[in-house]
Amino acid sequence: MNRVAEDSASRRGASSRWSRRDLVGLAAVLTGIVVWELAARLLFRPLTLPPITTIVAQGASSLLGGEELLGGTLLMHSAASLYRIAAGFALGSVLGVTIALTMGMIPIVHRFLDPIVNFIRFIPDIAWISPFLIWFGIGELSKVALITYTVMFMVLLNTLAGMFAIPRNRFRAAQCMGANQWQIFRWVVVPATVRFILDGMRIATSNAFTTIVAAEMIAAQVGLGYLILVSRNFGGTDLIFLGMLVLGVLGFCADRLFTFVTGRYARRFYLP
Repeated sequence: MNRVAEDSASRRGASSRWSRRDLVGLAAVLTGIVVWELAARLLFRPLTLPPITTIVAQGASSLLGGEELLGGTLLMHSAASLYRIAAGFALGSVLGVTIALTMGMIPIVHRFLDPIVNFIRFIPDIAWISPFLIWFGIGELSKVALITYTVMFMVLLNTLAGMFAIPRNRFRAAQCMGANQWQIFRWVVVPATVRFILDGMRIATSNAFTTIVAAEMIAAQVGLGYLILVSRNFGGTDLIFLGMLVLGVLGFCADRLFTFVTGRYARRFYLP
C-alpha cells in the first residue's frame, strides 16, 4: 500500500511540475506579446514594427472573412507552404537515412561518398536556387527539391553519427551468436540508430521551415515565403510579420506533434 501511495504521489508531483512548466511557458509568451505591443505603439512607427494586435487581426480577417493577401487567403498561403515543407521533409528524411545506412554498412561506399557529402553540405541552400530552377523548372518540384536538400544532410549526418556510436562489442556479440550481415543490420544497427535518426529529423524540421522562404523565391504565386518576400516590395510590414508569425506557430506545432509521436511510439529506443 505504501508503494502504491508513493507512486501516486510521484505521479501527482510530476503532473504538478508539468503544470508549472506550462504556466511558465504561457507567461513567457504573454510577456513577449505585451512587450511587442507596447514597444510597437510607443517606440516605433507601424511601417517599422506594427503592433501584434494589428497583425493578428489581419490574419483573422483573412481566415474568417476570406480576405485575399497578395493573391491568396492566409489559409491558402499556409497550405501551400505546408505541402512543400512536408514533401521536402519526407523525401529528405528517406534519402538521408537510406544513404547514411548504406554508407555505414558498406565501407567502400562510405569512403567514396564521404568527401562528396562533406563538400556539398557546406553549400547553402539559397545558392541552389538558380541551378534547381534550370534543372526542375518553376513548378513545385524545384521548391520541394530545395527543402529536400537542406533536410537530407541533417538526417544523413545524424544517422551516421548514430551508427558510428554503436559499441564494437555489440557487433562481436552478434557475430559470436552466428548472426549474418542482414541480421546484424536488423537487430543491432537499426535499433541503436533509431533515436539518432529521429533526433536528426526533429532538427531537420526547423531546417525545412527556415528554407521555405528561400524555396518560394522560385517563381511562387502562393505561400508564406512568397507572402513575406513580396510584401517587402510595397512596404507591407504587417504582412511580413504575419507570415513570420504563422511560420513560427506552424513550426512550433509541428515540433510538438513530432515529439509527442516519438515519445509515445519510440520511447523504447531512448532507453539506456
